[in-house]
Amino acid sequence: MNVHLFLLAGHRPGATHATALADAHAYGRAAEAAGYAGVWIAEHHFISYGVCPSAITFAAHLLGATRTITVGTAACILSNRHPVALGEEAVLLDELSGGRFRLGVGRGGPWVDLEVFGTGLDGFHTGFHDALELLGRWLSGAPTVAGNDRFPFRPVSVVPRPARRIPVWVAATSPTTVDLAAQHGMPLLLGLHADLDEKTSLLDRYARAAAAHGHDVNRVGHASVHLAHIEDDDEQAADAVRVGLPALLAGTREYIRLDGTPAGPPDLSSYVERLAAIHPVGSPRRCKEALEQAAALPGVRHLLLMVEGVGGRDRTLDTIHRIARDVLGKSTEGSRGMPMAPTARADASTAWCRDRG
Repeated sequence: MNVHLFLLAGHRPGATHATALADAHAYGRAAEAAGYAGVWIAEHHFISYGVCPSAITFAAHLLGATRTITVGTAACILSNRHPVALGEEAVLLDELSGGRFRLGVGRGGPWVDLEVFGTGLDGFHTGFHDALELLGRWLSGAPTVAGNDRFPFRPVSVVPRPARRIPVWVAATSPTTVDLAAQHGMPLLLGLHADLDEKTSLLDRYARAAAAHGHDVNRVGHASVHLAHIEDDDEQAADAVRVGLPALLAGTREYIRLDGTPAGPPDLSSYVERLAAIHPVGSPRRCKEALEQAAALPGVRHLLLMVEGVGGRDRTLDTIHRIARDVLGKSTEGSRGMPMAPTARADASTAWCRDRG
């Protein structure tokens, strides 16, 4: 099981967007120093919940600042851009990084993004299939690729051509998206809002659908995102999350839905309580037990830990290193937050998330 960080670059009151981005970059470098397998970057537009509008650009920068870890996108919003443009950038990063880049994509939501970028609701509702299909062919290693019904173009050369088939993780919260990913044999990227039972249900559905399309499900390595915070005891950790996380989650209410309905969880306190209860938030013992249970999810090979829940660079860096040391059993010798010798291994409150997959 590979354990990674999942970085939001979330903006908090009193800070700046530049600070949020710089902090996330520091967390990525700390992940390499602490021995995590990799880092995945979130992508959001026009909201403070996450101030990185291009996960692939951030990934490129972090790949240049690291040497051993993988760096992925969780996820590039495919509804906002042309799949060939994204595919070209993915191949470029994979080649330049020596195979350390990981591509995760998502449908996104019915947000104002679709209006700003001109892709529209139709592209969101019905275009994801064609975009994913074309992206998969572009990353397959084929020498030439032609368009499809939604993206029509004559055959063109794939340059640079990937040396191998580059995998694509698909962010999924709905059965429809799970079925689509399974059809293409692409692994899932499961989010924070779902508990282990909900994730197991989606993974079981994926296995049935993928097998029906002739894919070997034993070769698919899914990824699962989990909130993580560690303190000396369980209640202390839960209290820290109760205090720090609502300010970050409040940024989800800044989404502008095209139908004008409110966005974000309707009850922040209840949502935070749920997240603290279902994720590795607590003492080292509870965190370890929770991660072991998450590692048992069928087909999951990558656990992505969201460690920015309590806020503050120093506290987040402490969390990164302490989880590595006290839960994962890695050596974290050196100054807090500074690069060290790399040891990396190659209820209504949640309903709002459903339309994002």
